[in-house]
Amino acid sequence: PMHRVPTLSFQPDLLSDTPVIPMEDVETSYYLRMQVIDKPGVMAEITRIVAENNISISALIQKEPDSDSDRVSIIMLTHLTVEKNINAAIARIESLPVVTNKVIRIRIEELNN
Repeated sequence: PMHRVPTLSFQPDLLSDTPVIPMEDVETSYYLRMQVIDKPGVMAEITRIVAENNISISALIQKEPDSDSDRVSIIMLTHLTVEKNINAAIARIESLPVVTNKVIRIRIEELNN
């Protein structure tokens, strides 16, 4: 019969190799969240690092600190960039004395219909 599902549900003669892009070359947008000490110049230092790594910022939000804390959360959305650029930026941001935790990174995939 012509309309049977093939064994293992695929047709081996129709398989082809698909090139895999190295992760550092994957291009996507990112959501980044970091906690920093709330003092003048911190935001400027972080945005400078991002710019030096050829990353464009789409949105930037700084949350208000709790009344009993000197730390604030910064949330950043980026435009498309490659993974190696974001890795370099995150490494430099995390090395700043004013950054008090690891940067949380979420890749944002835009699905086109």
